[in-house]
Amino acid sequence: MKLPGRALAALLVVLVASLSGAYVLGREHGAREAAASVTTGSQNGVASLDLPDIFSHGPGLDQRLLNASFEKVESVYYKPVDNAVLLSGERTGLVEWLRAHGVTDPALPTLGATGDPQSDRRALDAVLREAIGRYGKRFGDTVLMQQAIKGMLAGLKDPYTTYLTPDEIRQLEESLNGGDFGGIGVYIVQDQHTGSILVQPIEGTPAARAGIKAGDAIIAVDGKATKGQTLDTVERQVRGRTGTAVNLLVRSQGEQSTHTVSVVREQIHVPSVYAKVEGHIGYIRLADFGSTSYDEIRSAVDTTRRQGAKAFVLDLRNNGGGLLDAAVDISSLWIKQGTIVSTVDRPGNREIHQATGRYDPAKPLVVLVNRYTASASEITAGAIQDDRVGTVMGTRTFGKGVVQSIYRLPDLSALKITTARYLTPGGRDIDHRGILPDVVVDQNVDPVIADTPNDRQLTAAKAFLERQLANR
Repeated sequence: MKLPGRALAALLVVLVASLSGAYVLGREHGAREAAASVTTGSQNGVASLDLPDIFSHGPGLDQRLLNASFEKVESVYYKPVDNAVLLSGERTGLVEWLRAHGVTDPALPTLGATGDPQSDRRALDAVLREAIGRYGKRFGDTVLMQQAIKGMLAGLKDPYTTYLTPDEIRQLEESLNGGDFGGIGVYIVQDQHTGSILVQPIEGTPAARAGIKAGDAIIAVDGKATKGQTLDTVERQVRGRTGTAVNLLVRSQGEQSTHTVSVVREQIHVPSVYAKVEGHIGYIRLADFGSTSYDEIRSAVDTTRRQGAKAFVLDLRNNGGGLLDAAVDISSLWIKQGTIVSTVDRPGNREIHQATGRYDPAKPLVVLVNRYTASASEITAGAIQDDRVGTVMGTRTFGKGVVQSIYRLPDLSALKITTARYLTPGGRDIDHRGILPDVVVDQNVDPVIADTPNDRQLTAAKAFLERQLANR
């Protein structure tokens, strides 16, 4: 699935949203680590793991890449890591992969973790070494190493922490650089409880025209089941060259049966802002938080003011997120000073993002949100709510408040690891919780309803603002 430019950022930057949380390109400087250091790469700020003596004598490259991955997870993952989980995950990943490729009863050792990093690293090595010794000639050492790392990371039960093969990271970099890929125009999210892959179509795109609905579960892509797959894997399966078709096996919300939808990929161009004025109310809908979104929002505010708007609706429903800087800039229109959002890593180090001084509040304000309001959208909604500069209305938001960073390995593969969490100005951790609106108005999330007479949430927002205007 390729959403170029602004829409791609919505999937991959302060979200992996795919309606998911923050995604950043890892940047680390400073102290050397025990077995690896991180240096800023030349492209996209992707950090590289610099392994001392990577090609010298000692364990094979495959073991060293596994070691480096283990040590990086231990050092930067946003929560304390249980080595037993990583060790068990490695073995489980290898066993499941081998079974799926014709090995009936894979013979791999079951080794327990001691909690000592060196001892546990040796245990990881032993499992991979046994797999390579028994099955390397059949499948290749590198493939088994990749499955060991994938399994180890999968043990964390974090769908956003994954291993990217050299080809996968190349595709990601091409996407970030505007590579020639087509898509169908959906945001994707992995249900945190069931693991199901859910989609949110973007208005006017092939997915929406083909009948894909918000909240539809993608059961299979071109006959390949999505169960057990990561978000990145499903995204790559859906994405492809423009003009080619992808067949999705879909289950809609509240239904038991499935149906197949064939969608022809296109180059996706998604407008960031739509605005209009009705009476004295300016309605501004933001599709995502991209590099030009602040300018577009500012222009929409100015235009609707000139057209007579005296109160405003900022519609963030079905907005999967985007760039952190865009969220800070847009929030700063309504927040004069102080914290917009902060990130906290495992040791508790906090990075605070302050209001930018671009204060020009369009008030009174209602911010509309729903279950697919995620990440950067939640940053803005949470900041406005905490600072009490607007009223948040709708239903509880998605609750994606974590950051992923990418670290390149010497063989050109990469690790994508959750490294921090977001906090609102009031210190709220929204991950898995979301933001509860000030005024709850329930409604189906189908975007077709938005801005129509059946849009109860927008109707309630307008009525709320009309009362405020009348009481001035």
